[in-house]
Amino acid sequence: MESAAVFSGLHHNHLLSPSRSAIKLLPPSIDKSHFVPLPLKFQNQSHFATYIDNSAINNGNTLRVASPASDGTFELADIDWDNLGFGFMPTDYMYIMKCFQGENFSKGELQRFGNIELSPSAGILNYGQGLFEGLKAYRKHDANILLFRPEENAMRLKMGAERMCMPSPSVEQFVEAVKATVLANERWIPPPGKGSLYIRPLLMGSGAVLGLAPAPEYTLLIYVSPVGNYFKEGLAPINLIVETEMHRATPGGTGGVKTIGNYAAVLKAQSAAKAKGYSDVLYLDSVQKRYLEEVSSCNVFIVKGNLIVTPAIKGTILPGITRKSIIDVALSQGFQVEERLVSVDELLDADEVFCTGTAVVVSPVGSITHQGRRVTYGNDGVGLVSQQLYSTLTSLQMGLSEDKMGWIVELK
Repeated sequence: MESAAVFSGLHHNHLLSPSRSAIKLLPPSIDKSHFVPLPLKFQNQSHFATYIDNSAINNGNTLRVASPASDGTFELADIDWDNLGFGFMPTDYMYIMKCFQGENFSKGELQRFGNIELSPSAGILNYGQGLFEGLKAYRKHDANILLFRPEENAMRLKMGAERMCMPSPSVEQFVEAVKATVLANERWIPPPGKGSLYIRPLLMGSGAVLGLAPAPEYTLLIYVSPVGNYFKEGLAPINLIVETEMHRATPGGTGGVKTIGNYAAVLKAQSAAKAKGYSDVLYLDSVQKRYLEEVSSCNVFIVKGNLIVTPAIKGTILPGITRKSIIDVALSQGFQVEERLVSVDELLDADEVFCTGTAVVVSPVGSITHQGRRVTYGNDGVGLVSQQLYSTLTSLQMGLSEDKMGWIVELK
């Protein structure tokens, strides 16, 4: 039962052989004596090995829920689900898939979660050749598991990989890898209404390269972590400051793909803003310095009457999947939606402002500060449009409303 490949149909393929790869697993820190397999009946029906932490059994805080894959039950991880924040928490398994430059990704496998080892000359470490994605899994009241538009993440990864001179898995390979990782970590999916399982796929140049060039080998690694709200305020309004000196992206750069370098570049401005009591930073375009781009890791929308406006995707703004979904939901509800240049003046005159992203879903903005001027929205309350769109989208994601859009992938 301690075999690395635990998902039915996955093979070893020497993926972590030192002779072929620059990446390997270090010994996991998990004490395996604390884990025992679930009853054979459960394993046969679910097609993967799930483990129960013996130290959590008989704990008064441990929840027992019905498994959709068996007639029995399994233990949820021993977590204070009511106080779950947005932070990393080690889980049981991660997924590894490899590819050499110029070839296609081969079949991957699940591995026990643990540290990885890279060559000091790996492309991702020396030249930042890497991308990541983010998506979530939710548990329904009937214990089934839902994914939200995973194929969109797969297609965005492919787009970003092309920009970063990297091979990428097919959409089908990506979605199946996500499913396998989620199912293998099922006990870490929060109970309904308590949060979600955040899924982080990483595509990186893992091969050793000294001169500036694409790496000779690539790794797709997927890990997961249970999470609560991204902003500590939850759905309560956040307070943003407009950054006028530093910029997140420039025309012709990589602002429109989810490469790792986009995020380290915002830390200085974000840290300074948080030190002053703001939740995050809203960036302007780097040319005219008067048009909205996005928040550090979120897209931004403004509301004026029945009109909802968001900056157009033009190479410097990430094409958010939640952004795309909110536009479709808003149109279906009768709002007028425009994607175009949005000036700071228009922002400061809006009725409502909100942000969207996988982590935050919809986050209403309570105030914007620009060059010393602070503008508040909705008496510091959650705007009606923000609340309506948030409720509609989260109800769909959590399986509380009918999926008329065909966006939900349900795992039995």
